[in-house]
Amino acid sequence: MPTGDGIAAVQPAVDVRTVTGRWGLVALLLSGMTFCYAQRGTLSVAAPFMIRDLAINTETMGLMLSAFSWCYCFMQVPSGWIVDRFGVRRAYACGFALWSIACALTGTFRDIAAIMFFRVTMGVGQSVAFPASARTVANWFLDTQRGLVNSSYLIGVRLGQALVNAAGVGLIALYGWRMFFLVCGLAPLLWIVPWMMVLRRWETPGANAAVPAVSNHFSFASSFGLLRRPTVLGTFLGFFAFDYVWFVFVYWLPGYLRLERHFTPAQMAFHASVPFLVMSIVIVLSGAATDRLIAGGFRELRVRKTFIAIGFAIALAIVPAGLVHDNATAVWLLLTSLCGLGLAAPNTWSITQACCTKRLVGTVSGIQNFGGNVAGIIAPWLTGAIAHRTGSFASAFVVCGFILIAGALAYWLLMNDSVSLPEEA
Repeated sequence: MPTGDGIAAVQPAVDVRTVTGRWGLVALLLSGMTFCYAQRGTLSVAAPFMIRDLAINTETMGLMLSAFSWCYCFMQVPSGWIVDRFGVRRAYACGFALWSIACALTGTFRDIAAIMFFRVTMGVGQSVAFPASARTVANWFLDTQRGLVNSSYLIGVRLGQALVNAAGVGLIALYGWRMFFLVCGLAPLLWIVPWMMVLRRWETPGANAAVPAVSNHFSFASSFGLLRRPTVLGTFLGFFAFDYVWFVFVYWLPGYLRLERHFTPAQMAFHASVPFLVMSIVIVLSGAATDRLIAGGFRELRVRKTFIAIGFAIALAIVPAGLVHDNATAVWLLLTSLCGLGLAAPNTWSITQACCTKRLVGTVSGIQNFGGNVAGIIAPWLTGAIAHRTGSFASAFVVCGFILIAGALAYWLLMNDSVSLPEEA
């Protein structure tokens, strides 16, 4: 039977509060996000080698890196609407298959335009990942669990990036960057099998075909109108700031260490992967701590806004990291900055879920990720352009500092009320 939200109901045989059922679903979300970001990070790892092999500069590579977000960005709201309309099971599986095949095909061409085309296609597929994950959490977990659950699957983001950064250099050295893309694209397709099997028990087959009449008043077009709400605008602008700095790390940390700090490939692999693992630990601790505080009676919105503000303040360490001369000091400052982002990360998603009714979680999460991936278009290109024109990444890191301050203010000043449909008010 469909629920009142138009999303498939939980089967009676499945108790979502049991440890096995609940954490089995979390494991799938975590592994799916790990593959998602490992595949997304393939180009950033291959970038230093492709710059040499294809005879291109950092500005051109920055444009290639940003290509992923061109459609990914604008597909966030449609993908959130699709998840709310059709459910997470089929939407996530179809998107996963599309982006994996596109990743594999990226290595079959040496032409820059072809590589950018497949990066754009990857972005279209991956646009469903975060709205589907957010909707899953909203559907089947308690409010006091969502900080830890969000942090659990967000670990996959960092694990995926750490995995591809650590193993990618070796794979490229052995087999070349074209084979590297092929392997990274095809192997993760196996994930779709357990996802389809397990989610069949959570969503009733065929339930998504029926949508209650009340939801027909909330159309795809009207979802854009939610940006008039201060809370939705706040999550849009705040997540723009978070993702701007995050994408600088994701797309340029390996290249920065190799091109400006002159690390060896082995040093690059180590220092571009270990910080993401440390960040993963911070994310879990942050999610658990906020849940504990909220369960203890503190207001959820205030707790999550506070953790975001503190995290952004710590992330400002990226500014001096680009200015110091000592490589070891720079590495420690970059690690500190990533830990600050880790402190904020689970709360950037949990605060959206806290401010929206379940019927709107997928859509508003899509709007949030849309804001983040406007940054995904700008950050890789602008960082590469600044590095190319100034001969250093330092000024690009200073830009990150100003954006972090603006993002903290957006979260703190704008996100103060809940968002619901008129008929739910």
